[in-house]
Amino acid sequence: MLKEKRRPMFNKDFNSILEVAREFATEEKCIEHLEALYWNNKPVSPFHEDSTVYKCKGNKYKCKTSGKYFTVKTGSIFDNTKIELPKWFMAIFLVTNHKKGISSVQLGKDLQISQKSAWFMLMRIRKCFGIENDIDDKFEGICEADESFFGGKNKNRHKDKKVPQSQGRSFKDKTPVIGVLQRGESEIIDGKKIIHSHSKVKCIVGNNTKSETIQPFIKSVVVKDSVLISDEWLGYRGLENHYDHHVVDHGKKQYVNFDNPEIHSNSMEGFWGIIKRGYNGTYNWWSKKHMQNYVDEFVFRFNLRTSQNNERFNSLLLNSQIRTKYKDLMNA
Repeated sequence: MLKEKRRPMFNKDFNSILEVAREFATEEKCIEHLEALYWNNKPVSPFHEDSTVYKCKGNKYKCKTSGKYFTVKTGSIFDNTKIELPKWFMAIFLVTNHKKGISSVQLGKDLQISQKSAWFMLMRIRKCFGIENDIDDKFEGICEADESFFGGKNKNRHKDKKVPQSQGRSFKDKTPVIGVLQRGESEIIDGKKIIHSHSKVKCIVGNNTKSETIQPFIKSVVVKDSVLISDEWLGYRGLENHYDHHVVDHGKKQYVNFDNPEIHSNSMEGFWGIIKRGYNGTYNWWSKKHMQNYVDEFVFRFNLRTSQNNERFNSLLLNSQIRTKYKDLMNA
C-alpha cells in the first residue's frame, strides 16, 4: 500500500514559534511545503516554464530544454544557502509576526547562528516584503497623505556631533519617508459595526519632501478624484486639481476638522508611531541605502495585521522567489 503524501499546512494557524518548529522540523518537510506553494506540486523549470521536467534524486529536477538541474530553492531567497530550511522558516515566522521587528543580534541568538548570517537572512527576507508596497494596486475612497523623518534626535547627540538648524522640516541629518493610507470601510447594521475592509498603507523613502517628490508618488498610488487629506505642507499644494483635497492645519494645532470630524490624518500618524517604536526600540538605526527594505517590512505587517499568523507566513513564502546576493546588498 502506498504511503499517502503529506499535505502542506496552508490552513492551520501557528500560535507560536514552537508550533512552527514542530511542523517544519526537517528539511524534507520544508521542501514539501515550498513545492506545494510554488508549484502546486507540479515542478516548473526556472529556466523554461514550458519545459518538461524530470525528477531526480535528492529533491532535484532536470529541465529538458536547458539540460540544467534545479531544486525548489533555485532562484529564491533560499538559493545556495548554507543554513537549513527549518531555521529559515522560523526566521520568517518571527519577522512577519513581531510587530516591531527583530534585530539581527536577537535572531542570531534565537537560531544559534552568527549575527552576520542573521543580518543577511533578514535582508533577504525584507527584499520579499515589497509586494505590499506595489504601486500597481491603486488606493481610492478616503486617503491620508503624510511624511515623517527618520534619524537620531539632535538633542540626544554629543555636543560635537550636533547638526545646526536641523529642527522641524529641516532634515539635514534625517531621511524623509512619504506615506499614503487608504482608510478601511465599515458600516453600522442593527447596532453592530460591520467591517468590510481595513486600512492599508504604501510608503517610499524620498530624498526630500518637495512637491516634485511627493506628488508623483501620490498620483501613482491614489485614484484620481478620490478624497485626499494632508497637512498644510507646501509639497501638497496643487493636488486639489486631481483630488477632493482637504487640509488639516497642524501649524495651528488643528488635528481634526471640527466641521467634519472625518477630515484628519491621525490614521497615518498612527502608522508612523508603529514604525518609530520599532526604529527606536528594536533597530536603533537604519542606513539610508537599506531604509526602503525596513519600511517595506512595516508596511507588510501593517497591511496583513488582521490576517492569521500562517497567512502572513505563507504570503511571505509565496513572494520569496527573489534571490539576493550579499555583494548586491553591499553595493546597493
